[in-house]
Formats: sequence, structure tokens, C-alpha cells
Amino acid sequence: MKMWSGRFRQPLDPEFEKWQRSFEFDCRLLECELEASAAHARALEKAGVLSADELTKVVDGLEQIGEQVASSDDFMNDQEAEDIHHFVEKQLVRIIGDTGYKLHSGRSRNEQIATDLRLYTRAACDEIGAALTRLAETFINRAEQAGKAVMPAYTHMQRAEPVLVAHWLLAYVEMFFRDIERLEDCRKRLNVCPLGSGAITGSTLPLDRDLMSSELGFLAPTANSIDATSDRDFVLEFVNALSMLALHLSRWAEEMLLVSTQEYGFVNLPEAYSTGSSAMPQKMNGDLLELTRGKAGRIIGDATSLLITLKGLPLAYNKDLQETQEPLFHATEAVVSLLPLINGWMQAVEFSFERMRNASATGYMNAFAAATYLVRKGVPFRIAHEQVGKAVRLALDRHCELQELKLDDLRAIDSHFAEDFQDFVTLENVIAIHDVPGGTAPARVQQAIAEARKKLSSPCEEAHAHA
Repeated sequence: MKMWSGRFRQPLDPEFEKWQRSFEFDCRLLECELEASAAHARALEKAGVLSADELTKVVDGLEQIGEQVASSDDFMNDQEAEDIHHFVEKQLVRIIGDTGYKLHSGRSRNEQIATDLRLYTRAACDEIGAALTRLAETFINRAEQAGKAVMPAYTHMQRAEPVLVAHWLLAYVEMFFRDIERLEDCRKRLNVCPLGSGAITGSTLPLDRDLMSSELGFLAPTANSIDATSDRDFVLEFVNALSMLALHLSRWAEEMLLVSTQEYGFVNLPEAYSTGSSAMPQKMNGDLLELTRGKAGRIIGDATSLLITLKGLPLAYNKDLQETQEPLFHATEAVVSLLPLINGWMQAVEFSFERMRNASATGYMNAFAAATYLVRKGVPFRIAHEQVGKAVRLALDRHCELQELKLDDLRAIDSHFAEDFQDFVTLENVIAIHDVPGGTAPARVQQAIAEARKKLSSPCEEAHAHA
């Protein structure tokens, strides 16, 4: 029996019926549907629609559905079920008889799917937030292991200044912290319960909405039944947060691909996460990195798809909203599968610290420090910048580094250059003079590592509080 067929004289066109079904993808919502249905059943018992015995039968029946799904891969191979709601009702009636039909009293599929999607997205926020926390911890560990190792930092894809490798890795940690915060913020906004909203105007039965909300761990019932049944802002916000995360992961992947080339040689690709070439025996390709970059495009596409689907919908529920599910599921599953792999890659990767250090000692990356030297001697920065630029030009002509220029040549450019200049522009000192909060001086980086470790515990504590 369909959930709506009484008014119809003719059956659905078979091809249309197959085409419009959502069960093939919303079957992912089974656990959410069972949980929400049990909460609704308890509200029905409190409202006098179900007796205590009937409530027990319904709840037991819902539990049996979950158990049968867990024990049989074929149990959900149902070619008739229109959606997850239809499937659960069918199975419940099969298990407990016509009492199962009572479960739909006072509710609509419009509120059911809105509730299921909130439960799904809330759980995804927690799962991805936890995986991101683990990934951030791995980056922090690698930063700590890098110690005082030095590498070139780049602007405009050109060598700019030397930094600690640890400082470079911590830059990604900051991105991940923002991603975690976005997920937490999204979770707060979505954590309200649509049950009791009916199809559009609210339930016709005196259901205890606070009870259902509490049963499902929501903070409160939704405030407006029209909005509750048609709102997918939380889906869009969540997938937008994932698209930002995917963007960060793609930037990381691109940089790892770049610095692992022979031209850079800063990173040795982990064999466990790479493949070879079918034609060129010497090749090792960073497939995980390339696929991370590719997946980002699809996840960003999911967010765009949601925007376009939602942009023209009048209130309240429209069948178009069915199309918001697959982008949500795809983006979630792509990120959930990707994060552990990136974590494994980061644990396995080897950094070529010697190659990084050698690259940091050439290319006039101590030029800004040289200008700072003159500033500390009382030279206005704009003039110091000009004078050091002249010194770089002279070094280029003589095929040497700044610190290799003779003092007489430097003093011919500016009289403020003195015997202490060469010590000031050594690699170690160039790193050390960036001694401000957020800078790359070793003491500051150690402080940043400690603060990052402290911050790691905050998302975990919040997740436990929600649980």
C-alpha cells in the first residue's frame, strides 16, 4: 500500500514511478528515521493515540527493523518502497500488523524528512569534526617533530623569506580550526526539531513537541511549521562548510604536489598513497593528492547545486527538495572517506629538511632582514628598502648572496652597513628576528604548538557535551 494512493484511480506510470523514487539514496537515513519514529510514537502514546501496549509493539518493531538491516545486506533491497518513510512503514506493518499504520497519525513525510536530515547532518558535523581534530593533531605532531628545520616561504610563487617548517604546517592547522568552528556553528543552528510541524500547519493532534525534541537530543522544537518543513538552510550551510574544508584540503594537496616535484624536492611522496605509471617505470604519482584536488571540485559543485535548487522555491515543501539530498550525501561521504586517508598520508610523508634548508640559504631571502638591519640603524624603511634593493642588484651581478658582498661594497651603497651585518642576516638570525606573536621565531612557534594543542581539546569537549 502506498502512503497516498486513496485519491487516485489510475496507477503510476511504471517508468515515472521508478524515476521519482528516492529510496535508492535516502536509505542512508534509516537510522535517523527509526530514531525519529520512536520519538513520535512516544508522543502519540502521551496524546492517547497509542496505548501503552501499542507503543511497546511499535518501538520493538522499529528496533527489529534496525536489527534485520544490520544482519542482512539484502534486507533493504526493496524495489517497491518509494522512500525511507514508506520502507519503514511497510516493514513495521509486516512485523506488528495494522498497528504499524497508526504510527503515521498526526505527522507528514514533510516533517519526517526535515527531521531525518537534521539528525543526519548533526551526526555528520560530529563525525567530520572529530576526524578534522585528529588530522589537526597529526599536523601539530609533524610540526613538533620538525623542530627548528627551515624552509623557504613563497609569495607570488617566488621565494620570499625563510620560515620554520613547523610554522608552515601550523598554517594548515589554523585552516582546520576554522573548519571545525564552522561545523560547530552549523550544528548549533540546525539543532531544532521539526516533529509536530505536520505537512505545513502543525499537527492536528496534541503532540508534546518538547518531548519529541528532548528524545532526539534537539535543543528545542522549531518555531514555525511552514519554515520547519521547507527549510534546507542547514543543508546548504553544512555543505558550504564542507566546500570550504575541501578548498583547504585542495590547497594543501596542490602544495604537496608542487614541493614533491624533483624541481623542489622538499617532500618524498609516501609509497602507500601513490601509484606508478603504466608506461614510465621511474614514475611515482601522488594520486591521493590529485584526487583530493579533484574531489574538492565535486564538493564545491554540491554546494552550487543546492544553491540553485533552493533559490526559486516558494513556501513550503516542494518535491524539488528531494534533490537536496544527494548533494548532501555525496559531500558528506566524500569528506568522511577522505580525511582518514589524508591523515595517513601526513603521518607517513618524509620531509627533506636538508634540501629545504639549502633552498632557504639562497635567493636573497634575507633581504627583508637586511632592510630591518638598516631600520634598526636609524634609516627610514623606504630608504632602507631602496638601499638593500641596490645591494641585491650588485649581488646578482656578482653571482653571490647578500652576506657574501664585501663590507666596502655595502658601505658604498649605505654608510650604515657595519661589521655586524653578516651575523644579522644569517639564516638562524633571520628566523629569530620574527619574534612577534604569530611569527616564525622558534620560541613563538613552540608557543603556537602549545596553544594549538590546547585548542584541540575544545571541539572534543563540545562534542562530548552534545552527546
